[in-house]
Amino acid sequence: MNWSDSFLAILKDNDVRLISYVPDNVLTPLLKGVTADNYFLPVGATREDEAIGTLSGAYMAGLRGAAMMQTSGFALVGNTLASLVVPYQIPAIMVISERGTMGEFNIGQSLVARTMRPTLDALGIAHHTLTDTATMPFIVDSSIKQAFATQAPVAFILSPLLTGGNPAAHAKLKV
Repeated sequence: MNWSDSFLAILKDNDVRLISYVPDNVLTPLLKGVTADNYFLPVGATREDEAIGTLSGAYMAGLRGAAMMQTSGFALVGNTLASLVVPYQIPAIMVISERGTMGEFNIGQSLVARTMRPTLDALGIAHHTLTDTATMPFIVDSSIKQAFATQAPVAFILSPLLTGGNPAAHAKLKV
């Protein structure tokens, strides 16, 4: 089983059905799996803070959800996390494709990559960088369970070591 199929199976095992997302090349395997499986309720978002707002509303209505975004989009969610998710104890599951490292060509991605983890730390949000398929299932499953048990958000940062990185970056590196 590849990393994306394994990740989606863990979401199912934890009854995480609503997936709000902003498209990204690295997230494509996850998003294709979500949209192809009737178990999931995919909701495209125009901005990452909208994705977080959508999963927050769904949680308040009794539905578990996750927001999927890329690193640069994480720059938009600080206020939503600090004013909604953290104080109202919403177990927001964030799946963030790590861009801005390991050969990234987009300066915007690189700048946000340097501030993402310190921002999560400042907000007291647990985060895990997923680097391999051997440890990923345990980390994701146990962290989702903890998020819902403690009503606290968690972020999963998908390292290029896990995903293979951005295909567009690979194409630019060959030039």
